[in-house]
Amino acid sequence: MLQAIKIVLITEILILATILYSFELFINLQVGVLSSFFIMLGSLYAYKKMVTKQLDSGNFEEQRDPLDRMEDPYELYTPEESSEQKEFSAAEIKQIVQEEKKKIKTFNFSSMKKGSKGSVSLFRLIPYIFLILGFIALRNNEMLDIAYYLGALFIGIVIGYISAKNLFALKIP
Repeated sequence: MLQAIKIVLITEILILATILYSFELFINLQVGVLSSFFIMLGSLYAYKKMVTKQLDSGNFEEQRDPLDRMEDPYELYTPEESSEQKEFSAAEIKQIVQEEKKKIKTFNFSSMKKGSKGSVSLFRLIPYIFLILGFIALRNNEMLDIAYYLGALFIGIVIGYISAKNLFALKIP
């Protein structure tokens, strides 16, 4: 935690030093860095809470490797436990198809609520509002210099990631 605070303080001191050169440079850097810094912190904190909640509830299942899912989405080429092929009757095939249809998730309010928990978190929304309002304020006051602003966004992302990594490290027993 101390390392994260040091990084943020050093960055803020360097940004504050740019006021001696130009106020426009300073304000572009300050708004850009703070926006992306808070977005990274909020996003990673919300994600950590979501993962911790899933781990605590035991509501997770082991998934296949993403590359394996792309190459073989229907598990047609996965090796079977036994080497012999089993023949199914028509009734067994119909039963298997019905069971698989039951497993298909339909789109409803509860699935939408479950999927949007991480993206609708206030920890994520408030920094995005700050980003939008900061950009609009710079643009309306004719102080926006897009080169400095985009560079500041990148710096904020890096600092936010390093800080969040130190602050919100997930500890799995």
